[in-house]
Amino acid sequence: MINNIHIAETDAQIASCFGVLKDLRPHLKDAAELVERVRLQQKEGYVLAYAADASGTPAACIGFRRQNRLVHGKVIYVDDLVTSETGRSRGYGAALLDWLERLAKEEGFKAVDLDSGTHRTEAHRFYFRQRYAISSFHFLKRI
Repeated sequence: MINNIHIAETDAQIASCFGVLKDLRPHLKDAAELVERVRLQQKEGYVLAYAADASGTPAACIGFRRQNRLVHGKVIYVDDLVTSETGRSRGYGAALLDWLERLAKEEGFKAVDLDSGTHRTEAHRFYFRQRYAISSFHFLKRI
C-alpha cells in the first residue's frame, strides 16, 4: 500500500511535480511556470498533491478543487491526475484516488468528479477499474 502522499505546499514541492505533470500538460514550459500557475490556481481553491516513490520523488500527481454544485452538491473535482511513465501500473494513481476519496468522505463531500480527454484510452480503463462511471459529455468552445 502506498501511503507516501504529500500536499505540495512550497515552491520546491510544486516544482518537483513538473517532471510528472509535463506528461499531462505538455504546454507548460518549465517548473517555474508550473509554480506560477499553481500559485494562481491555489487562490481559487486548487490543491496539488503527489505520491512519492522510495526516494521521495513525485511518482504521481493529483490536482483538485472542492466545489459545491447545483447538480451534485458538494464534490471534489480532479483537474489533473497523472503518473510518471516509470511509475505506471505500480499503484500510485490508485493510491492518490483512494486518498482523495477518503478526504472527500471525511469532509462530507458526495462525489469525486473528473474529466478525461477522449484520446486517453489507457486512463479510461484505469478509471473504470477504480469504479468511476461516465456520467456526461464535457463540451468546450475555444473563443
